[in-house]
Amino acid sequence: MGEQARQLVDDLLVQAGILIDGDQPWDIRVHDERLYDRVLAGGSVAVGESYMDGWWSAERLDQFFEKVFSAGLEYKIRRNGKLLMHVLKNNLINPQNRLRSYEVGERHYDLGNDLFKHMLDSRLTYSCGYWKEAGSLDEAQEAKLDLICRKLGLQPGMRLLDIGCGWGSLVKYAAEHYDVEAVGITVSKEQVDYARQQCEGLPVRIEYGDYRELEESFDRIASVGMVEHVGRKNYAQFMQVAHRCLNPGGLFLLHTIASNISTFATDPWIEKYIFPNSMLPSVNQLSRAAEYKFVMEDLHNFGPDYDKTLMAWDENFRQSWDKLNSGYDERFYRMWRFYLMSSAASFRTRRIQLFQFLFGKSPRPPVISRVD
Repeated sequence: MGEQARQLVDDLLVQAGILIDGDQPWDIRVHDERLYDRVLAGGSVAVGESYMDGWWSAERLDQFFEKVFSAGLEYKIRRNGKLLMHVLKNNLINPQNRLRSYEVGERHYDLGNDLFKHMLDSRLTYSCGYWKEAGSLDEAQEAKLDLICRKLGLQPGMRLLDIGCGWGSLVKYAAEHYDVEAVGITVSKEQVDYARQQCEGLPVRIEYGDYRELEESFDRIASVGMVEHVGRKNYAQFMQVAHRCLNPGGLFLLHTIASNISTFATDPWIEKYIFPNSMLPSVNQLSRAAEYKFVMEDLHNFGPDYDKTLMAWDENFRQSWDKLNSGYDERFYRMWRFYLMSSAASFRTRRIQLFQFLFGKSPRPPVISRVD
């Protein structure tokens, strides 16, 4: 297509106020003229892969994506046969079944604790911070941990379960500050090893395993940034496991990124390079899965705080790159920044949200059967 492809891409970008080789920080610099044909043929995956390959750049990648998402350009370049097959695959199979559930741990969370130590806060809390009164990333993450503990009404002697405990920041904080006994479960071996070291000497147990294997009983349950890996075919089972493990009168806090609408597949580039088998839930999908199991006590949206969190992670990542580049190449650097900056812009433009659901265990079974 050549010149025609360039014109088509240029026409799309102009709709978002973005120029090719312009002088604004959100404008793009094209370093390989094959970019235009590649993007038109490959959609959103090609946009990400061509950036990873160094075919284009932008001074402020977050502002580029903010412009793109505000204008809805991503919907105009991704409607192709590969996307259709991606959606069909997620409808026909269960990408988040028990056999596949460990893949995200191996491919993402086991990338190396050194990477996450340099990018995250001092507790390695890999989820949205709470910035209401915080002035730094560490303060925002501590405020989020304490917010969760206070919402759960933790009291000394209670048993807390953290489904998807990451590097153990919540269970460690809860044990230290609220005098509870805690169990965390994760599908990442790197996280298990680190969390066990951090929680040594505390009444905390860290397990490597899938949430469906849980059988113990707890007074309180939390799941922070994990249900994004559960998948729509498994939301009901996830809620059933939480219901089974929660003692009568207990509370369950579910902290999750969520789409504004119910979806059937994640972005193909994100699934291929960042979070395999992931899927953002909607409020509707999670609340329907919770029916007859839980009473929704509270729903809290602080999605804009994730923009601040991601920008802080990106700053840490860039500042630490000279300490990390011996283990990761330049293509990884561009891939990781594409992930962080596109995510920040998604929250900034309110395409996606950050919700904390607070559920109480339903005191008795339903009187009527569910009618769909």
